[in-house]
Amino acid sequence: MLKQKLYSIMYASLIVLLAVMIISFPQVVLKASQRGLEVWSNVVFPSLLPFFIVAELLIAFGVVHFIGVLFEPVMRPLFNVPGVGGFVWTMGMASGYPSGAKFTARLRQENQLSQTEAERLVSFTNASNPLFIIGAVSIGFFHNQQLGILLAITHYTSNFLVGICMRFYKYNEREKFKLQHLSFRKAFAHLHRARLKENKPLGKILGDAVQHSIQTLLIIGGFIILFSVLTEILRQVHVADILASGLAYILQLLHLPVEMALPLMTGFFEITIGANEVSATDTSLLIQAIIVSIILAFNGFSVQAQVASILAETDIRFAPYFFARLLHTVIASITVIILYVPLYKNQVASQEPAMTAFSQFVVQPAEKAYLAFGHIGFMITFCGLFVYLILLLNNKR
Repeated sequence: MLKQKLYSIMYASLIVLLAVMIISFPQVVLKASQRGLEVWSNVVFPSLLPFFIVAELLIAFGVVHFIGVLFEPVMRPLFNVPGVGGFVWTMGMASGYPSGAKFTARLRQENQLSQTEAERLVSFTNASNPLFIIGAVSIGFFHNQQLGILLAITHYTSNFLVGICMRFYKYNEREKFKLQHLSFRKAFAHLHRARLKENKPLGKILGDAVQHSIQTLLIIGGFIILFSVLTEILRQVHVADILASGLAYILQLLHLPVEMALPLMTGFFEITIGANEVSATDTSLLIQAIIVSIILAFNGFSVQAQVASILAETDIRFAPYFFARLLHTVIASITVIILYVPLYKNQVASQEPAMTAFSQFVVQPAEKAYLAFGHIGFMITFCGLFVYLILLLNNKR
């Protein structure tokens, strides 16, 4: 009882303090809110909405059940999760955070994952998308597309290794399952049963997919704006400097430049701002790549809050996901050091044809998409919210 009262006092005090800070720095809060809203409306909403809607439809029409049967022989030995984890892993990498958490929670609600399997799965499927790594960070901040290849490969390789490590989380529960063989007939049978079980008109399925997707994106937008404001307030009251001094001591022990402490601390709260500040520092590109890889791996408290909000609708615990983020930061920092020479330094010096082809296949589309979202992203967001409003009014009617 006393513990709960202390929690009540602590929560109330923090909220009152936040309210006082917002009142004290209205101009700063307004600019931070605008910056967060701009990121959400121009990039996050238009880039995630198609993936969210398609994922909802794939689940509704039973395609995820089909994928689950086909991927079972791969996902179970590698990550100790069912085959449907292959769908979450692929969609999570393609669309970015917090898609992995969103799709994992959705499959848990469909009882296609156990609690432990969902906790394993969410720990390595919540990754940054190529559009952000290559378009925003590498080209937008560093003006270096070759760096984008290094950061992307580092990020996804280290995330894969996190998944391998997390397969041993509650490892004894593996005895309950029997590994299945590849069977298209069985996969189609699962798809057919899932589609019949849905038993909804096509219009209702489409409307629910759009509505659920936009609801999730509105929550994500709120968190982006909130943490943009929190980060700026921490700077104004010099709490950021205090936290950065603690990070500076750790960086010194690791023989890393202490001037990276403030950008790293900012990145721990909000990835975009932190990565931008890292690109503005006067230090070697390898050090910048290490710090950015750590920021991307940690996901930032902003993304972690989004994940916690999504997981709160299920019985999936947040602690394994947070532990995986710490593990990811360690593996990513080591991986980028190992890959820096072969994937960046040597390639820049020699301009290998294979890497040039990879650049044209991956980097250039990401760059074009990033620039396109800057021009038409807001219109996509506006149209999406308009459709959501119509669906909401129609449901109430």
